[in-house]
Amino acid sequence: MFLLGAIAAEIAATSLMKATEGFTRLWPTLACIAGYAISLVLLSQAVKGVSVGVAYALWSALGTAAIVAIGAAFLGEPITVVKVAGISLIIAGVVTLNLGGAS
Repeated sequence: MFLLGAIAAEIAATSLMKATEGFTRLWPTLACIAGYAISLVLLSQAVKGVSVGVAYALWSALGTAAIVAIGAAFLGEPITVVKVAGISLIIAGVVTLNLGGAS
């Protein structure tokens, strides 16, 4: 549950990044920083029960995939073959870590 919360907070914070306008807008900046802080606190709790490598791989891979989807759905960013291939490779890497017995 900690890991899912960490991923959700990281996705929220990253989604706010553009709204900060280079950290020049106060409220989006504070929300973005708070989201990253919450994410890291939750991630640090998650690694008490999961290996750091697996937790970080899941945190970064799911966050990256979600941000690409959010960018396409809400920010008008294109989905390209290269993006799909990159996300596929990230997911394959996470699966490989889990199947390889990283614990």
